[in-house]
Amino acid sequence: MAVTIYDVARDANVSMATVSRVVNGNQNVKPSTRRKVLESIERLGYRPNAVARGLASKKTTTIGVIVPDISTSFYGELSRGIADIATMYEYNIILSNSDERPERELELLVDHLGKQVDGVIFMSDSISEEVREEMSRSPVPIVLAGTIDSEEQFASVNIDYEQAAYDSVTKLIENGHKDIVFITGPLTRDINRLHKQAGYERALKDAGIVVNEDFIVEITDTYDDAYESWKAIEQFEQQPTAFFAVNSSLAVGVLNGIRDAGYVVPDDYEIICYEHSNLTRIVRPQLTSVVVPLYDIGAVAMRLLTKLMGEEAVENQNILLPYRIEDRDSLK
Repeated sequence: MAVTIYDVARDANVSMATVSRVVNGNQNVKPSTRRKVLESIERLGYRPNAVARGLASKKTTTIGVIVPDISTSFYGELSRGIADIATMYEYNIILSNSDERPERELELLVDHLGKQVDGVIFMSDSISEEVREEMSRSPVPIVLAGTIDSEEQFASVNIDYEQAAYDSVTKLIENGHKDIVFITGPLTRDINRLHKQAGYERALKDAGIVVNEDFIVEITDTYDDAYESWKAIEQFEQQPTAFFAVNSSLAVGVLNGIRDAGYVVPDDYEIICYEHSNLTRIVRPQLTSVVVPLYDIGAVAMRLLTKLMGEEAVENQNILLPYRIEDRDSLK
């Protein structure tokens, strides 16, 4: 049977309250008594019951983390940043995958709150009204990581996605391109439509280039669709000379479609994409990309959550981290 706090108290010849104070780091215990209790804990192999401690302190030292797709490098790296800081602050994590479905996001949010987590880190390309309403009722702090909240209702950590898109497309324009395809996942996702597409269009307009609606290519967010999209793009009456892709999977799909059709990157077409994932370095030519500090977004989001949970003063609840564009071989 598991060793209980009663067993430790009996072995050390102290009260259970004294054992509890030692376990919880209360300094109001004589050093000699503390040593005796710690020796009993070590000898008996006692492990404090986290659930019982949580009930007593009204804290579970547990964080709920909701991720759209843990299999992607984007959210995997974000989650690693969260996990490392959570460990540093001695929090456990319940990690749940929403499969990019709003109804599943809502289910998981309700489930985490029902488990009495101390806080939630939420990741998604969009926040549905149902999820927003549930978040508004949350009794614990919520931080958005790599997730846009256009209403700035909740604490968040991101980069300036629109400006990064603007800088990327401007870079292509400065290389002499006017016919630039914007290849994107579903535009129902706020981050694609309100930020990446907005940055793409603003860069064109600022350069005096008319936005060609045919060059806004919306597909599912997969490599296969990006690869197949090239076949349709190749048939356009007005041919593009460059591509801006919203993530590395789409960029690699287009790149391979172009190469399999007998064209050369960057001689015939130039490409820039979001995400500094391994894919951008594995392919040949390597892809010029926006370096999103994914690990840092996760780490800063978790640190921000610890401050909110501890009711510390927070000067800015909507944090923008720096980004950069890594020049590689897909641009001349």
